[in-house]
Amino acid sequence: MNDIEKACHEKGMRMTGQRRTIARTIAKSDDHPDVEELHRRAVKFDDNISIATVYRTVKLFEDAGILERHDFREGRARYEPVTDEHHDHLIDMNSGDVIEFHNEEIEQLQHAVAKKLGYKLVDHRLELYAVKIKAGDDD
Repeated sequence: MNDIEKACHEKGMRMTGQRRTIARTIAKSDDHPDVEELHRRAVKFDDNISIATVYRTVKLFEDAGILERHDFREGRARYEPVTDEHHDHLIDMNSGDVIEFHNEEIEQLQHAVAKKLGYKLVDHRLELYAVKIKAGDDD
């Protein structure tokens, strides 16, 4: 059982064959796929899975706190499994690639900003939008 299947089991979710296939497809993903891409991948294992089933299952997993939804300004939601390990994202505006990273200095700065404004930071999401630097570019 992968982490998504385990989380579904822990939450008492009924796992149909199609839900299990979708969960395994998500668990095997090393990117942030949208529903259409998940469907393309899932039908390779079960060609009876409809796009509507993928949408419903992804929404179910999201509502249960198993998947996290992201909108990287592309007009489509992309998903990744919820984990205990915090990370931020850098999105390549040309390729659409999403690079996960963690930077302790940024984390400390965000807490300091919140504190300076009279708040205690309890959660955050950081998305950096960037373009690849070409040889000779200084900006």
